[in-house]
Amino acid sequence: MTMEAGKLRHQVRIERLDYLRDETGAVLQDPSTGETAQQWVEVATVWASIEPLSAREFIASAKTQAEIVARIVIRYRDGLDASMRLVHVRSGRPDVIYNPADFLPDKESGLDYLTAPCSRGVGEGQ
Repeated sequence: MTMEAGKLRHQVRIERLDYLRDETGAVLQDPSTGETAQQWVEVATVWASIEPLSAREFIASAKTQAEIVARIVIRYRDGLDASMRLVHVRSGRPDVIYNPADFLPDKESGLDYLTAPCSRGVGEGQ
């Protein structure tokens, strides 16, 4: 089963956490504490389907992961993991940040699309 393009109607930015670096590429550190600063960096912007969980699914998910509030489906791409975040880009309204629990491949080929059960993230625009 392939994903229908018409269902992918939400623009989502995939971001990963990375260290702040200077112009030479060296990681920036606080000189007194040695702490390193991090920032979210865009990996890609893709089209996605964002489906809030139904009441039944939400109750069922409460048994294992109460924070799961939505399911985001994107076309398959390599290199995604649960340390990343998904930002629903909404024109004229604040962006919505989601934290994926994982990226699950489709059941048929494993190469058509990925489904990410997500909790609500915290950040700018929230």
